[in-house]
Amino acid sequence: MSEYVEVDLAIVGGGLVGASLALALRPAGLRVALIEGVAPDAAAQPSFDDRTTALGNGTRRVFESLGVWSAMAGEAAPIRRIHVSDAGRAGFARLDSREHDIDAFGYVITNRSMGRALNAALAGHVSLERRMPARCTGVAFDDEGVVLHTEPGERPLRARLVVAADGANSLVRSAAGLEANVEDYQQVAIVAHVASSRPADGTAYERFTSSGPFAVLPLHDGHYGIVWTLSPAVAEEILALSDADYLARLQVAFGWRIGRLLTVGRRQAYPLRLTRAAAVTAERCVLIGNAAQALHPVAGQGFNLGLRDAVTLAEILMDSLADAKRDERVVDVGSAELLAEFAHRRSADREGIIDFTDRLVKLFGDQRPGVPLLRDVGLLLFDLSPTAKQAMSRLSWGFAGRTPRLARGVSL
Repeated sequence: MSEYVEVDLAIVGGGLVGASLALALRPAGLRVALIEGVAPDAAAQPSFDDRTTALGNGTRRVFESLGVWSAMAGEAAPIRRIHVSDAGRAGFARLDSREHDIDAFGYVITNRSMGRALNAALAGHVSLERRMPARCTGVAFDDEGVVLHTEPGERPLRARLVVAADGANSLVRSAAGLEANVEDYQQVAIVAHVASSRPADGTAYERFTSSGPFAVLPLHDGHYGIVWTLSPAVAEEILALSDADYLARLQVAFGWRIGRLLTVGRRQAYPLRLTRAAAVTAERCVLIGNAAQALHPVAGQGFNLGLRDAVTLAEILMDSLADAKRDERVVDVGSAELLAEFAHRRSADREGIIDFTDRLVKLFGDQRPGVPLLRDVGLLLFDLSPTAKQAMSRLSWGFAGRTPRLARGVSL
């Protein structure tokens, strides 16, 4: 018996992005290992919790192409209208999907619902070695590939390529010697679901306050997903409140647009930072999702961007395998040429979305004299510009560069 379990590709991190990559690669016939420290059905699974994620239409198309959207659609709430405002000021902008001849700008769904659908689809993946729960404890690179050690103590894996999908504090990224710049926004997002006297009707609200963005998102059951961004000190105070006191503070902060707030579920807090890897590839290593870039949740672009990382990588690998089969040659899935192609294809979209979200956070947090007035004028001009609104409605397909085939509904 070999010292190692030989695979073509090892994905470290079985959250939403890593699981999506494994599913996208299913038709390739590659030997794939998926390593995740928490069992997918565990209540403590951080990637599959009750946080809500806004899925763009490009992401919906990817999930349709992968055959999992039908399992998610019943728990996905369409966003048909968006109301953006600068809290306490005159600036606002409104978007309506009917004006763009689309059914919705996107969909709001819990991570738990997405995780359940993805893992059900992966259950029949015969060439997938699932090490879940298992913790990756060591990553070593040599001339022949990558060796990965996991606990509990199974035989080590040897892969031709390792994919880091293990989050903003990526072990794989560090092992590959890839540096990451971390900028702390000094903000904490408090996430919760609330019920109100006025059920959700497909309208999403994004309100910018001096402490950070405030999002109120429609859920499929008529409730709302709340993402309340606060300074760390105030966030700690809000978390300590009783449910009744929390609802009272939330009512004052947001107002009465969705009626009287009635009940709230469990509250969770997430510190907000921008983590950006200096490069997304190294020798026999590629970064996707939060391992490559972890964004502020403003505008809801982080998961959509990470999913485009995953399906672009799958597209490049499967195209190379198809070419090699035609030419009767063997593909090295970890070759420098393939990784350079991935970095090239993802560059414009990645940099554009990172810059867009970072500038948005800083612009609406800027309280210098004159800046709030300029913001209000900008929002009102945006509200009057069909061209600007059309460009914003297309953002969910990618900022720039080539749209992955799965996002266009084209099979790999």
